[in-house]
Amino acid sequence: MASIQYDIGDLVFAAEDILNDGGMPGIDDAEGLIAPAGARGVVVHYGYAELDDSREIYLVRFESGPDGLLGNPVGCLPEELTQQAAVDA
Repeated sequence: MASIQYDIGDLVFAAEDILNDGGMPGIDDAEGLIAPAGARGVVVHYGYAELDDSREIYLVRFESGPDGLLGNPVGCLPEELTQQAAVDA
């Protein structure tokens, strides 16, 4: 099994736009935007892909809207996440 990069409670950011793969309820479009690149979230659980136990999967709740409420958990691969906040140029 691979080593865990992020732990429960870790603050993370979307390294790229997180799009619906068709399995996220409440998102109208199969390719709808779940979280834009740079969105802040928190890791709520982690594990490994059932078919490939070398692939880490993280459940992340990203902030949604101006009030900062956390959205539903979203499964993310490690390369879709970072701990570096985006800096406006």
